[in-house]
Amino acid sequence: MATGEGLDLQSLKTQLSQTPEMWKQEMAQMETRVDALQVKLQAVKACLHVSDEDERKELEVLWERVKSIAKLLTYLKSKAMVMAEPYLRESYGVKHMEGAALVDRSDSPLPSMSRDVDLSLIVGSDGQDSLSGTAKRQDCFNEKDMVYIDELLKSVQIVTDLMESLVKRVLLAESEIAIEKEKVTFGQLEIKRKAAQIESMSLKLEEMERFAVGTNSILNEMRQRVEDLVEETSRQRLRAEENEVELSRVKRDFESLKSYVSSLITVRETLLSSEKQFQTMEKLFER
Repeated sequence: MATGEGLDLQSLKTQLSQTPEMWKQEMAQMETRVDALQVKLQAVKACLHVSDEDERKELEVLWERVKSIAKLLTYLKSKAMVMAEPYLRESYGVKHMEGAALVDRSDSPLPSMSRDVDLSLIVGSDGQDSLSGTAKRQDCFNEKDMVYIDELLKSVQIVTDLMESLVKRVLLAESEIAIEKEKVTFGQLEIKRKAAQIESMSLKLEEMERFAVGTNSILNEMRQRVEDLVEETSRQRLRAEENEVELSRVKRDFESLKSYVSSLITVRETLLSSEKQFQTMEKLFER
């Protein structure tokens, strides 16, 4: 899209750069015609056999031709200067409005600048009313002169229309380029905003990763503690089993000791009983 617009703008610039050459050629041709008319004017002055009245009319016709061509040249030069103005948009207050193409300072649609201009009035303006002046000089121009003037006016009109068409195309291209630049600027701002969002999300992700690492450390510590507790429980279970075995052994020893003590008591009682019997027997013997 941007490449096509660049090529279109380049072609417009090329046409604009070629247009002054066309104007120069056209003006050179007109100057050549002016020179030819001046030569013819001198030749007419040299023709002494022509009557004074005819000579005056011929001179008037030639002079009108010279003035017409000079005015057309002046018009073309002024038009070219206006068209070549680098800040034409600012000069005319031209801007682009959606739905109305080009508008002026008052937001009114921009009309065709040259089609509303009657070049015959420019040619005929001589400090007096153009229409009346043209009517007074109508008899001074023959049919060939009128055809020549019409062709000249048409050529000027074509050149003027071409210049204005190129300028309007340049203005439209500049407007489209400005719109595209605004779109690019908006896109860059959107990219910056998205980049800021991505940066923020990256920071949050890093924070979550750090939190996950901390959580993993806590989980590992808790797992280690659980494993330690399991090992401690296993050791305590082993100790309990050992204690139970020891308790059984102690019980057996206690039972053995109890039996032994019982047997000792029985023996003592037997001895005591025997001793009493001996004492009784001694007493009996003593009697």
